[in-house]
Amino acid sequence: MYAASLRILKQVTFPKRAYSNSQKLNLRLVRSKMDLELKSRENPVVLKLESEEFKGIFTPEVAALKSLFDKYNYEIRVAGGAVRDLLMGLNPKDLDFATTATPQEMKEMFTAENVRMINTNGEKHGTITARINDKESFEVTTLRVDIVTDGRHAEVIFTTNWKLDANRRDLTINSMFLGFDGSVYDYFFGYEDLKKRRIAFVGDSEKRIKEDYLRILRYFRFYGKIADKPDNHEKEILQVIKDNVGGLQNISGERIWCELKKMLQGNYAGSLLKTMIDADVGKYMGLPSNPNIEELGRVMKRAEHLNLHPMSYLAALLTDLDQVTDLHSRLKFSSYDRDLAYFLVEHRGDKVAARPLLPYEKLVLNTKIKQRDAIEYVKEVLKYRGDENLLEQFNKWEVPRFPISGKMLKDAGVPPGRMYGPIISKIKDMWIDNEYKQSEEELVKIIPNLIEEFGNNKIKNIK
Repeated sequence: MYAASLRILKQVTFPKRAYSNSQKLNLRLVRSKMDLELKSRENPVVLKLESEEFKGIFTPEVAALKSLFDKYNYEIRVAGGAVRDLLMGLNPKDLDFATTATPQEMKEMFTAENVRMINTNGEKHGTITARINDKESFEVTTLRVDIVTDGRHAEVIFTTNWKLDANRRDLTINSMFLGFDGSVYDYFFGYEDLKKRRIAFVGDSEKRIKEDYLRILRYFRFYGKIADKPDNHEKEILQVIKDNVGGLQNISGERIWCELKKMLQGNYAGSLLKTMIDADVGKYMGLPSNPNIEELGRVMKRAEHLNLHPMSYLAALLTDLDQVTDLHSRLKFSSYDRDLAYFLVEHRGDKVAARPLLPYEKLVLNTKIKQRDAIEYVKEVLKYRGDENLLEQFNKWEVPRFPISGKMLKDAGVPPGRMYGPIISKIKDMWIDNEYKQSEEELVKIIPNLIEEFGNNKIKNIK
């Protein structure tokens, strides 16, 4: 084992500031026995892509980036998710690259070639972001090994060994590289796992999770993206997750929500959420100790096919507005997502009306939030309830313009002060109840009676 570790060290670049030879050896020996003995391919090239999706990634900017690295004799490959997507016949949303060049070497190269570099935050982890032709930005990351990890962050050292970089990645399906000639490099059998729709960690799953506990959430997200069944998890992986879930308490809510939201936008969202709760993940995400699993089941049964917003799944687990507040304090939702959660919990119940759509029209017309948000919130409530007929009606409904303004109230003699709000609300309710048929002139005629009504009420209240 010591000899193997020493061979690995020869392929690693250590920062000038850092470690003695003995310290380097000790750092490498923190790898688990499973990782050190991990089986890998002798020849990592598993196939050559020639698909239209592969050819489609070669924009002029990608070609320019590649030519720069060729010019300076540095190897560069496409890394991670784009490789996985291409193997699935998908067009990747974005491209990330890995290279044998160090960050300093990339900076010197880009500076010499007048290539603008942006967003320097990733440099300490080996990432340089280059803006090519002032049109496309690409993240290029030096091959690296995570040396010191605390479950959230990693201290890295650089390497020229592609296998070592693949070994530190989270899932086998995310550990592949793609050469510009179409060669797919797969050291740890991610290609086979992808074909089997299997989600597995690279090497020692417990070690991978302890390096960054957010990988628990990433496991579930990629399960929803890749797997062909909602409940085909390997028991050993779920047990490792359950044994290590406490590490999530030190992960920021923003990072958790970023992964969780993506998972809830994928396949099997409700089923995966249940599995996560069974594995004790829920309480570290801010869910109540007794989440409403029964309501989640009902929502899944009647509405999962309606492309639910992630908040619908979470709202189903909550019983009141206070629990929404608690969840928001942990996950730090955007204002839109937070208000949608409040709206769902408050308005998901049955509404009795002579005309079924009327209560939802009132929610839009009487809203104190942006009207376009209220419209989307009502649509989500109707999806949550599985009321497809009412949703279809609501989608066809054109929001009418309320014909009365504050100036009209003033011109009609409404005295300045607190009477404006109640009077305009009363007129609007009458207008809505009459299905928006009353004209401006008809509504203005009502104002004097309302002035008298609200004026008398004021006098009574004073007495």
